[in-house]
Amino acid sequence: MEIDKITEIAMQAIGGLGIFLLGMKFLSEGLQAVAGDGLRRMISRGTSNRIVAVGTGTAVTTMIQSSSVTTVIVVGLVNAGFMTLHQAIGVIMGANVGTTITGWILVLKIGKYGLPILGLAAFGYLFMRRDKVRFICMAVMGLGMIFFGLELMKNGFKPIKAMPEFEQWFHRFSADTYFGVLRVALAGCLLTFLVQSSSATLGITIGLATTGVIPFETAAALVLGENIGTTITAMLASIGATTNARRAAFAHVIFNMFGVVWITALFAPYLHLIDEVAVWLRGVSPRSLSYADVDAGKMDAASFGAAMTFGIAAVHTCFNVTNVLLFLPFVKMLADGLKRLLPDKAQKEKPHLTSLDYHLIDSPVLAIEESRVELLRMADGSQKMMGWLKSLTLHNGTRDEAMMKKAFHREEVLDNIQHEVLTFLGQMLGGSAPQNVVEEARDQLRIADEYESLSDSIVTVLKAHLKLRDRGIAFNENQLAQLRDVHDIVADYMLMVHEALKARDRDAVSKAHSQGPAIKHMIKQLRDEHLTKVAVHKTDPQVSMAFTNTLANYRRIKDHAQNIAEALAGGK
Repeated sequence: MEIDKITEIAMQAIGGLGIFLLGMKFLSEGLQAVAGDGLRRMISRGTSNRIVAVGTGTAVTTMIQSSSVTTVIVVGLVNAGFMTLHQAIGVIMGANVGTTITGWILVLKIGKYGLPILGLAAFGYLFMRRDKVRFICMAVMGLGMIFFGLELMKNGFKPIKAMPEFEQWFHRFSADTYFGVLRVALAGCLLTFLVQSSSATLGITIGLATTGVIPFETAAALVLGENIGTTITAMLASIGATTNARRAAFAHVIFNMFGVVWITALFAPYLHLIDEVAVWLRGVSPRSLSYADVDAGKMDAASFGAAMTFGIAAVHTCFNVTNVLLFLPFVKMLADGLKRLLPDKAQKEKPHLTSLDYHLIDSPVLAIEESRVELLRMADGSQKMMGWLKSLTLHNGTRDEAMMKKAFHREEVLDNIQHEVLTFLGQMLGGSAPQNVVEEARDQLRIADEYESLSDSIVTVLKAHLKLRDRGIAFNENQLAQLRDVHDIVADYMLMVHEALKARDRDAVSKAHSQGPAIKHMIKQLRDEHLTKVAVHKTDPQVSMAFTNTLANYRRIKDHAQNIAEALAGGK
C-alpha cells in the first residue's frame, strides 16, 4: 500500500511538472512570436546606459520566460564582440528581475480553470489560420498548461502529509536557523542546477508550500538558492569563449551569489518585511499560515495556496529588484574587478563564436538573431579580405606573407561559419517556428551561401595573382590602375550592402540594382578593350588570361553582393 502511494505521488508530481514545463515553453514561444522583430532587436541593440540595459534585460526575459536564455544570448553577443561587458552586466541584472514574472503568473486565481483554458486555446491554435492569432492561442494554451500542471503537482504532493516518514524527511530542510537557511538554499541551488530551469524548481517549491509540505520560510530559502543554480547555464555557454564573454558569465554568478549572501544574513527581517507587505496588500500573513488551519476548516485550501504563492512571488521579486538597485551604481566597479580577476591574454583575442548555441533552437525568434550575428561576422570578414586583396595584388610592393596567410585563413573561417549556420538553421526549421522566422531563416541561408561564395572569388583572384608572381610575370601599370578602379568600385558596392545588412535596410536592393549594371558595364568595357589590344599588340597569354579572369571574378563578387541585397529584401 505504501509503495502504491509513493508511485501515485511520483506519477502525479512528474506528470504535473512535465506539463508545467511544456506550458512554460509554449507560453515563451507564443510570446516571442507575437513580440516578433522588436524582441530580437531589443536584445541585440547595445546601450551604454545601464538603466536602459536593465530595462532591456527585464523586458526580454519577461517575454521569453527564461533568464537562462537571455544570459546565454548576452554571453554570445559579448563573445562575438557585438556587446560590451558593461552593457552585458546591465542586461543580465534585468534578466534576473524579468524571470520573477513566473511567480506572479501563478498568483492569478485561475488554477482550477487551467484545463478549460488549455482546451479552448488548443482549438484556436489548431484551427485558426492567421499566424499571429495562432501564436496568441499558443501563449494562452501554455498559460493553461502551467496552471493545470501546477494543480497536478499539488494533488501529487498532498498525500505526503499523511506519510510521517516523508514529512519528517522534509522537516530536515528547515530554515529556522542561519545554517538551516544556507542548507535549504543549497538544496534549491542543486535542484536548479540539475533540472536547468529555475521556473521548474519554482513550480515545485510552490507546489510543496501550497500543500503544506514545507513552511513559508523553507520555500523562501529554496527560492534564494534557485537564483544561484540558474547561473550554471551562462557558465556552460562561456566555456571556450573569449575572456570578455567569460567575464559576463562570472558577473551573473557574482551578482546572484552576493545577493544570496546578504539576504540570508538578513533573512528574518527580510521575511518580516515581506510579511508586512503581504498583510498590507492582501490582509494575510504568509509566515503565520499553517496547513493545519485548512485541516481544521478555518481556511479553505484555495485561499491558503493563493497567500503562499503571493508570498513566494514577493520574496523572489523583492530579492532581485533590491539586488539590482544595490548593484546598479557599481556596474563599472564590477566590470573593472572582473578584468583584474580574469585578465586579458598576452596575445590579442579575436571575438568569435566557436559554435552557435543549439539550446536556442527551441526559441526560434531569438535563435534567428544569433545566426544573424554570424552573418554580420561573415560580412566584416569578407570586407577585410577585400582590403587585404588590394594590398597584396594591386601594388607592386614586397610580398606580405603574414597578410596572405590571414586572407586564406579568413576564407576558411567563413566556410566554417557558413557550415555552422546551415546546420543550425536546418535544425531550427525542423521544429516549430513562426512563418516570418521561417522566411528569414531561408533568406539567411542564402546570404551565408553568398558570402561563402564571395570569399571564394576573392581567394581565386589572390591565387591567380600569386601564380603570376611565382612565374616572374606581372600586370603592367595600366592594367594595375584599371584593376584598382574596378576593385574600389566593387569594394564600395560590397560595403553598401554590408551596411544595409547591419541596419536591416530592405530598401538597399534598389540601390544595388541601380549601381550593379554600371559596374557590370565597366568590367565588360575593360575586358573588350583588353581583348582589342591583345589582337593588335603581342601580350603574354598568361597575363592576358589572368587579367580577364580577375575581371570576371570581380564581376562575380559584385553579383554575390547583389544577391545578398536581394535576399535581405526577401527576394528569390
